[in-house]
Amino acid sequence: MVDSARFTFSPELCDADIVERVAAALVRTGAPRGTLRAKAEDAVTPLSQAVVDQLLDDLVEGLGAPKRVLLLPPDATRVHSGAGELTAALYRRLSSRAEVKVLPALGSHEAMSKSELSSMFPGVPLERFLVHDFRASVTHLGDVPGSFVSHVSQGKLDFDVPCQLNREVASGAWDRVISIGQLVPHEVVGIANHVKNVFVGAAGKESIDRSHFVGAVCGMEALMGRTHTPVRDILNYMAAQLGAHLPLTYLCTVRKKDARGQIQTHGLYAGDDEGCFLAGAPLAQQLNLELLERPLQKVVVYLDPHEFRTTWLGNKAIYRTRLAIADGGELTILGPGVRRFGEDPGIDRLIRRHGYRGTAHTLEQLRGDPELGGSLAAAAHLMQGSTEGRFRVRWAAGGLSPDEVTGVGYEWADVGSLLRRYAPEQLKDGPSRLPDGEEFFFVANPSLGLWALREKLRA
Repeated sequence: MVDSARFTFSPELCDADIVERVAAALVRTGAPRGTLRAKAEDAVTPLSQAVVDQLLDDLVEGLGAPKRVLLLPPDATRVHSGAGELTAALYRRLSSRAEVKVLPALGSHEAMSKSELSSMFPGVPLERFLVHDFRASVTHLGDVPGSFVSHVSQGKLDFDVPCQLNREVASGAWDRVISIGQLVPHEVVGIANHVKNVFVGAAGKESIDRSHFVGAVCGMEALMGRTHTPVRDILNYMAAQLGAHLPLTYLCTVRKKDARGQIQTHGLYAGDDEGCFLAGAPLAQQLNLELLERPLQKVVVYLDPHEFRTTWLGNKAIYRTRLAIADGGELTILGPGVRRFGEDPGIDRLIRRHGYRGTAHTLEQLRGDPELGGSLAAAAHLMQGSTEGRFRVRWAAGGLSPDEVTGVGYEWADVGSLLRRYAPEQLKDGPSRLPDGEEFFFVANPSLGLWALREKLRA
């Protein structure tokens, strides 16, 4: 357990040279050559399948002749990323010449079912899949020193962050490990994917706990949608100083929903270093940040029951809209498939015990609850899931009772009646108006972007 007395201070800065050495080490050479990219000249034009196929062919050619390849895509909670189709396409290209296995980057999420695997990764045999266990299947590669954490967090925290990585990824048994996923605004790291998919998605409990806690303490509203954040600095340190020996290649998508509601790929970037992230992040910002001129008084967010089963995931509705909601405004979350709070029993228990009651309350509870102190990712989630009293949240969950919802600090609403009133199949993203005159802003899937006042994201 982390000493809670050290959560909020440490003025010591590390030698600035270590930051420069991390930045230099992130730029590596190796297969594939440099950064491969596929992006239409017009950012609003999606990539054709022929262009995607050509980039994948070039990527595979650049790998040489690997005998063993591990594919590392995200799990079913990020099915919209397009990583499932890309994983299946790479499997088809590589499986005839190499042993290929697939390890979904679960992070702390529950394992995927057989039906989820078959649906997300069509054509990949079930026996090719491995399961990540963030408690039992990891090895320790070293630590990001507290002095570095203090430097990047501006003295807010000074604990070491261990680099715990799945043993398969770290084993040295693979000629190439290909990390696949989507560049999209994110509440912890700023823009998701790249090193996050590896050093969080395939990481151990303490790595996840401490990296997420850094994001929460530094303030999610100051991180979301930004390419340079304290948490990304920490993950970059892991990649450059502790995981430089790993044969990693990154394949990153940039996607956006079109006017028909179809999610299309607009950018595809591959490489062995930070270059593919730096090339793709600006397009993700361009396509996935919706900047508004006026604050929203009422927002309604729908959560697809196939993707969202817990408030641990469903609170993206809060994270991704909070920069757009007016003080005193209202957020209504429609989660027909949500039946629990946490992804595992321990985190579920902590959410029920402490609730989403603000940063100050959570930090105070840390000092008196050793179990919460030993689960800093849960503490970070509680902080991030609170509005800090700035706006109301009505949570309409299909499987949580009124007492359960109000017991964690939200207002309860009946999901059945609200689904009839705000029928998601009849609404489009953006400003909406019902026949009785009610006006609101509708979001069909909070995972696909970030909604913010222009002035807040500029700050």
